[in-house]
Amino acid sequence: MQNRGIIFVVSGPSGSGKTTLVQGVLKDKGLKNRFVRSVSFTTRLKRTGEKQGRDYFFISRTEFEANLKAKKILEWTKYLGYYYGTPKEFVDKQLKRFKNLFFCIDLKGARNIKRIYPGDTVTIFIRPGSLSDLPLRIRRRCQATKAEEIKKRLSLAKKEMLAAKAFDYQLVNKNLKEALKELKEIVLAHTSG
Repeated sequence: MQNRGIIFVVSGPSGSGKTTLVQGVLKDKGLKNRFVRSVSFTTRLKRTGEKQGRDYFFISRTEFEANLKAKKILEWTKYLGYYYGTPKEFVDKQLKRFKNLFFCIDLKGARNIKRIYPGDTVTIFIRPGSLSDLPLRIRRRCQATKAEEIKKRLSLAKKEMLAAKAFDYQLVNKNLKEALKELKEIVLAHTSG
């Protein structure tokens, strides 16, 4: 019997469908009350449709640095010129309340979470159906994404794919319905009983 929550860290290239899959689990009637999605700090601007506190905590770089200095950030990274980080107090509080957490974070963050909470963390790498699918997926998600940013994201995706073998699970998101079913099976294997 687990005496605290489990952390599920979901990583993968930009456009692989990480967030969509996690949202699918969180909307499942049988699972949603047992899970909380970790909400990160970010210094990037809010995209259309995003909400403060739901998608991210949008803060200034000065606020981010103050939180980092005060050791209120569990793990952090700089990605495409913006800072992203996980609020430590939020995570500890949820685990103590027996809530299971979902993180959608980069490889560095995934390694750090696994290092800090080794017995409580399950890592899942989401692979796209193919790398050639990613530019379209990235553009579909945000029409304002510049060609140079897409190029950087694709270059990073190739490096990220090489690190997939270090994860507890690898899941291919070629068909969203099948990938979601597989993710739910992984989650249930670690939270049932």
